[in-house]
Parts: sequence; C-alpha cells; structure tokens
Amino acid sequence: MPASKSLDEKLRSIHADPSGSKEFIIADAKDADMAFGMSAPGTTTAPSSRPKSGANGGSPESHASEVRLKTLAEYRDQIRQVIDQGVVDIVLMSASTSDQLAVQEKLFENSRITPAARANDASDVHLPRGGKVHAEPARPFRTAHLDHMQCGHLDCAPDERLIGSNLGLYSVTFLNDQTRDLETLQRYKEFREEAERVGFRHFLEVFDPNVANVVPPDTLPGFINDLIARTLAGVPRAGRPVFLKIVYHGPQAMEELVQYDPHLVVGVLGGAAGTTLDAFQLLHQSKKYGGRAALFGRKINSAENQLAFIEFLRLIADGVIEPEEAVRAYHSVLSKLGVAPHRPLDVDLTLQTNVMSYGGSGTTISIPAAAPTNGAASKSNTPQKPTPLDKPDFAKMSPDERLAYHRERLRRALG
Repeated sequence: MPASKSLDEKLRSIHADPSGSKEFIIADAKDADMAFGMSAPGTTTAPSSRPKSGANGGSPESHASEVRLKTLAEYRDQIRQVIDQGVVDIVLMSASTSDQLAVQEKLFENSRITPAARANDASDVHLPRGGKVHAEPARPFRTAHLDHMQCGHLDCAPDERLIGSNLGLYSVTFLNDQTRDLETLQRYKEFREEAERVGFRHFLEVFDPNVANVVPPDTLPGFINDLIARTLAGVPRAGRPVFLKIVYHGPQAMEELVQYDPHLVVGVLGGAAGTTLDAFQLLHQSKKYGGRAALFGRKINSAENQLAFIEFLRLIADGVIEPEEAVRAYHSVLSKLGVAPHRPLDVDLTLQTNVMSYGGSGTTISIPAAAPTNGAASKSNTPQKPTPLDKPDFAKMSPDERLAYHRERLRRALG
C-alpha cells in the first residue's frame, strides 16, 4: 500500500482547525530547469577537465580545480537525497524530472513526500543566459501536459493517473492591463477545467508584476490580495488550488489575506538565495502572521549543505528554534561536517533584500536590506547528512512527539 502523504494530513489538520492547527508545509522547489535551463542545478567546484599539455604535462591555463555548472544527473541525485531524507512535504520538479523520479523510478511510492510538477512556464520564467524575454510583460504559456505528469504518456488510463505527480504548480502574473490579464485568467480557467476532468490538483503561484510602475508600491500588497480573492471567487471547491504560493509582503498583507478566508492556505515563495537568516526569518515571519507553507528553491539549492539546511527549516517551522539561533546552529553543523560557509557567521546573521521573481525584479517590503558582502567560498559542495536519529513514523506521532523528536535531533547534531 502506498505511504500516506504528510501534505494531505497537514491540509486536513489546517482545514479542521484553521486557527489552532500548528502544521506547516515545506516544499523543496527543484523545478528551476524550466526557468534557467542548464544553470538551474547551480555550480560546484571540481577537478579541472581541461587537457594537460607541455613537457611537464602542465599548461599556464590549467588549474587544479574549477567552478563548473552541475549536471542534470547531479541535480536529480540531490533530489533523490531529499526524498530519502523525508523532511519536506513536497518536492516540486519539472515534468521531465517528475517522469524520471516519480514515474520511472517510483521513488515517491513509499515516501511520505508528495511529488509535484511545474504545470506551466509563463514568459517571466524564461531565463536563458543573455535572455531578455522575462523582462517584458508576462505572457501565459504551458510546456507540460497533465497526462505526462500523471503517468508519463498521453491518454493515461484511469488507474495510471496516480503513478506520477498528481499535483502541479500553476503560476500567474497580473499586470493591471486588461488585455494581458484577461489572457492570463482565460488560460488559468482552461487549465483548471482540464485538471478537474482528470483529477489533477494544483497550487497557485501569484507573482508580483514583472515590469515596473504597474501600481504604486504602497498599493502592491492590496493589489495582489484583491486579485487573489477576485480570481478565486468564481471557482468552486472542485477547482480551487489546494494552497497559494505568493510573495511575502509583510504582516499586514498576510493577516489580511488569511483573515479574509481562513481556508485559503497561504504559502510564501523564497525568491533569491540571500543569507541564511533571510531564509529562516522569512519562514518564521510568514508562519507568525498566518502563513501555512514555504516553498524554497534557490534558498535550498544554494545552501552549503542542502540536507542540513532543510533540517533547520523544519525545526523553525515546528517551533523548536528561533531563526538567529538556527543560523548559528547551522554554522556549527557545517563546521562539524568540514564544510566552509559561503559567508562568515556575522554576515550570515544579516538580513538582505529578497528578490521575489525569477527574473530579479521586485522586492519584499518587510525585510530590511543590507549591503551584500562577499564571504568565503564553500570548501565542499558534496551534500552530507548530519548524524541521524532512527527515522520515525511521523504518521503515528502526535505534534508534541514530533516536537520532542526534533529537539533531540538538534541536540545530537550540535553535540
């Protein structure tokens, strides 16, 4: 029998008691190959592959090591490790990676993690090196087909639709332009109808406008909130998103949206990598003011040690540790693993502007900016696991038992 999914259990808890449930959803967004292409996996330091020449086998242009882009195989191997770790609730992938890991390898079959795939890739996430399409007003577009995400081929049989990813991310960008916004709404309507017919669930990502001067900055949070409420007002339960993924615009905007509809599960997107405190504080603040989910892509993928970083996201989400303490503890874990941090601890404890769109436009208005500082380069990009406890069956644990487990895991990690 397939494993029960932590996402579904948390959603049931939230809807049963919107004000009292302490559950928080964490997603690792590993779908960046549908935006950045070859640079999506990030970089690594590896032995030079340049050919040697000369009498002594050397060359003025050869180096002992060089920074290179990670491969798709390395990217997918990192996802396999995250699945094996079992701490996040969702892994979001491109349709091609979902086909490989969910359909072909069936890695989620006995996992508590829910697989998801990016269901559309509008023009504001088209980010090849040297490209400029993302800077123009966003246009809706879809590469992926729902059948491909669900079963790996067109015309899935009914019993095949749960093989792969049966949850998808659909993103919209509103521009305060009648023609463009109506096109965006129409394409979203068509997607919802197709998804409902095949039993495909989705969560809705609402980006800030990707061009300047759409609305005055002080009205942007209200503009986004109103459009979310208006867009979903005509959508009955069968077609609604299971949760939202939006820019965090601060306590007032978050509370306004959550209070308007307690059953509208609100999650925040991570944006640019930033400092470790940026990531930890964003999760903590969003939860404090009513957020129920965090979906981090570059913040996880750029971490010195992704698995350790994810562990601390979970500890913060479960109320075990505060953000600043978590940054210090994370650096301690890196030291014990022999991994050099990207930044010195004092720099990593600063808050910097969080860029909140794939293309780099738009910033949060809630987290103060600090001047960027170049820190030490990572000594090793190879993911390493902190010393683990035996993996428990979270499905059979109460919230208090999970909290005790996480506290003990943190105590062991820090000695």
